[in-house]
Amino acid sequence: MTQRFYVHPENPQLRLVRQAAQMLRDGAVIAYPTDSSYALGCHLGDADALRRLRQLRGVDDKHHLTLVCADLSELGKYARVDNRAFRLLKLATPGPYTFILEGTREVPKRLLHPKRATLGLRVPDHPVVQALLTELGEPILSATLIPPDEDVALNDPEAIAERMPASLGLILDAGQSPELATTVVDLTGDTPEVLRVGNGPLDRIGLG
Repeated sequence: MTQRFYVHPENPQLRLVRQAAQMLRDGAVIAYPTDSSYALGCHLGDADALRRLRQLRGVDDKHHLTLVCADLSELGKYARVDNRAFRLLKLATPGPYTFILEGTREVPKRLLHPKRATLGLRVPDHPVVQALLTELGEPILSATLIPPDEDVALNDPEAIAERMPASLGLILDAGQSPELATTVVDLTGDTPEVLRVGNGPLDRIGLG
């Protein structure tokens, strides 16, 4: 049965954040709020939790997953970034953007796109997920919370509770998030390519 923790959206209770972090370490897939809809997340080292996350999201291994990080200091461990891309990342973080980047050898192959060896990277601007990342001490492996066979992200914990199966371990309920998913930008080519326009404005990152 899915648990539900009610957390303050600006000052999340440390006790509940610690419990959520421990559930991630123990293999749960959780729903948590961000600055652009809710997301599904699991521990990046747990292959079984990754399988369940993909089932809940309704995607296969060709769908880009995202490492949600506390800040850009973790970037170099997981992704290859040149100076041009780093300048764009600095403009966009923290914020409602996901960037597709080439993964480093530190990243397990099961987390990467099977043909491109790429992954998403994101630094959200939301107190609850920032507190969770601080407590966890490492990125959360994530995907936008869009139910299988749908194309609209869920931003309301009530809808998540009604529509997601019991294999979802926890809803970290901080009330409604923005309706739109992140803006997705591919930085692996010679020029940035916008794959999805979402909650992140393009003019903020010089692509509008």
